[in-house]
Amino acid sequence: MKLFVQIPCLNEEQTLPSVLETIPTSIPGIDEIEILIIDDGSTDRTVEVARAHGVHHFVRHTTNMGLARSFRDGVDYALLHGADIVVNTDGDNQYPQAHISELVQPILQGNADIVIGDRQTRTIEHFSGFKKSMQQFGSWVASRAAGLDLPDAASGFRAYSKYSLIRLNIVTRFSYCMETIVQAGYKRLAIASIPITTNAKTRESRLFKNIWQHMFQSGSAIARVYLMYRPMALFAWVSAVFGVAGLIPFVRYLVLLWTDSGGNHLQSLILGLVLMISALLSITIGVVADLTRLNRTLAEEQLDLQKLARYGD
Repeated sequence: MKLFVQIPCLNEEQTLPSVLETIPTSIPGIDEIEILIIDDGSTDRTVEVARAHGVHHFVRHTTNMGLARSFRDGVDYALLHGADIVVNTDGDNQYPQAHISELVQPILQGNADIVIGDRQTRTIEHFSGFKKSMQQFGSWVASRAAGLDLPDAASGFRAYSKYSLIRLNIVTRFSYCMETIVQAGYKRLAIASIPITTNAKTRESRLFKNIWQHMFQSGSAIARVYLMYRPMALFAWVSAVFGVAGLIPFVRYLVLLWTDSGGNHLQSLILGLVLMISALLSITIGVVADLTRLNRTLAEEQLDLQKLARYGD
């Protein structure tokens, strides 16, 4: 059983030694532990520091490609080099690496395909009250979209089985965290959470400029992936809303006609007709989107077979 611990890095020269020095060197049930650095366009000595600490697996981007692409390229490298489990951690030393041993246990025991480290954001001192509330709300939204119950959907400290990585396909550019959750829920992959602690804050996030950008990007990723895999559910609701709204002007027209209040009240008929047409268009778009989803499902099944051939059973 081979474990790859992959660390996406962007100018992590200062904090990377603390990460590398605390990664477990042995874990029960794991035969080999390898460390992989994904250098996402660093301009400092990140790679040199990693080499000095004995790391010999690298994926290097000449320019900054973003966290999602770094994750995808790291997974490809790890699986090509025989990884059975991939743990993703951060180069800013946010997560205590000792938790890696706990993180992989549900996969080793066959109880989960993906394990997420629950940071217990309510207890993180450097998180403001607003940020804690938004983290909980974001996790609730992602959980509802995925049909799961996850306390910390935004956590990047995760373990993935080889099977889950073959099934997942990253298409967004901002972050893989929300996307993989919604995909995993749709594809019926087993996800578990374990409580973890966090280290003291070392720097500001380089993934987003402020919490508003993070909320917008995360929300966009959830909506995009949800539409990819459950379009009919959304468009059916939109159609129902337009349909109910369209009945109101028609009812108003009939009431006014019955009470003989004067006037032809064509505006009610026109408004009702427009809303009913919108409802019809919405359900039509939903049907087309659902047919596209079916085609995507067939294409992903073929892609799964190609990945099995590329990475082995």
